[in-house]
Amino acid sequence: MDSDEELCKALEKDHAELQEAKEALEQRTQKLREEGELLRKNLEQQLSLSRGEEKFHQMGIVLAKEEGNKLRQKQEVLRKKLEEVKKRVLWTDPVKMLPALPEKKMVFKGLVTNEEDADKLMLSPLIRYPLLGGSALITFEKEEVAQRIVELKEHIVELSYGLELEELERCRMRVQAAPVDLLLPSVLEIGVTWSSRSILLSGLPSLSIPEETLLLRLELFFSKTKNGGGEVECSELLDDSSQAVLTFVHDGVAERLIDRGCMPVLIGKGKYELKISPCMSGDITGLQLQPSRCPRTVLLTGIPDVLGEEPMRDTLEIHFQKASHGGGEVDALAYVPAGWQAVAVFTQDMG
Repeated sequence: MDSDEELCKALEKDHAELQEAKEALEQRTQKLREEGELLRKNLEQQLSLSRGEEKFHQMGIVLAKEEGNKLRQKQEVLRKKLEEVKKRVLWTDPVKMLPALPEKKMVFKGLVTNEEDADKLMLSPLIRYPLLGGSALITFEKEEVAQRIVELKEHIVELSYGLELEELERCRMRVQAAPVDLLLPSVLEIGVTWSSRSILLSGLPSLSIPEETLLLRLELFFSKTKNGGGEVECSELLDDSSQAVLTFVHDGVAERLIDRGCMPVLIGKGKYELKISPCMSGDITGLQLQPSRCPRTVLLTGIPDVLGEEPMRDTLEIHFQKASHGGGEVDALAYVPAGWQAVAVFTQDMG
């Protein structure tokens, strides 16, 4: 009996020792797993940091390639996002949009005195002034001559210049001189909008073909996907005939073409380099006018219909060129006979 108890105790002791050994072995195994996982992570980090070296372990090379692919994919995503941000800034900022506008040959006459005005858009007025029959506009070379003619108000003009007539046979007319007051814009606000499906083509060649044929050839070229285009909804040739607007059916086509900036376009048998720009439209959102007097131009009224148009124009110019009549050198003269109407156009460099 005693031997059975001793055997039982020995077995229990062995069981307890085996259980302790098992637990110790499990703890050691867990620790080895943790150390192995840590070692694997360290190895991956080392391989990632040293993937450019020649003596890579094969596993390290594979991991490095995968990491490089991921980085390139992230870089491509960031590049596309940056392009989208640049485009949004371009569409919403007209000043930054200016370099993308079509090229226009211009002649600058003036002097830049302030660098702060570099980003300002300067507009030259083009004023249309109605001119009734029996009146004339005369522009002198000097301002003081125009002022003197206006101050005299009424002028007696000899109609028989160049004819040797007696005093009683001479014919004269009375005309009235008045200043020319125009309303010029002092504040002009323009709201600019752009079309996401349209492009502006500039630099179209001057070809001896109908406008419809030219537009049809442009539509045919830009409707092909190999040229970066898509289905064209409509097209329009602008007034100066060197520019055209194409509108596409689907989004994204216009932006893709605008990104190219310029491209050779096949029109008929020739290739022509065309500039591709955003298509914008502007509406006047605010306008303030202020009266402005023309310093060198005078309005003559009350002119009777007694001479033909050319003789009357010559008569007026001869009379008002003479210093004895208070006149001076005439720069321009426009006459409208009685019963007719006309429109005079004033530009910035005209008085």
